[in-house]
Amino acid sequence: MTLTSVQFFQALLAFQTDASDVHAAMSTAAPGFVLIDSRSDASWEQGHVAGAVHLPTAQIAARAGSLVPPGTPVVTYCWGPGCNGGTKAALEFAKLGYEVREMIGGYEYWVREGLPIETSNGVKALEPDPLTTPVAAACGC
Repeated sequence: MTLTSVQFFQALLAFQTDASDVHAAMSTAAPGFVLIDSRSDASWEQGHVAGAVHLPTAQIAARAGSLVPPGTPVVTYCWGPGCNGGTKAALEFAKLGYEVREMIGGYEYWVREGLPIETSNGVKALEPDPLTTPVAAACGC
């Protein structure tokens, strides 16, 4: 069977999401998924998406069931587009039978888009990077 470009891009949209869409969902009372930060403890302490659950990839098989009820959709992220840690975490959740998507761009693009992050000092948002965030209200995509 030859994969068509339509099938390929449909699959990408079925298994990936982005920081903007995750933020929009997380801003509602019921986002419909649990957001998982799969980075190390030190990375988590440096800062993480407000509302995310910390579960390093190496611990997913052992701890996912106690943190994320079976049948609950999951979105994973790691550092950024130069890191495939979010993909590895998504694979671990998929092996456990979870419906899972990866947040492309990871933590880097969340921060670069000026979305809320949490540190030991509380929740804050940095200035958006004009190379990643449209000047208008939306990029139109």
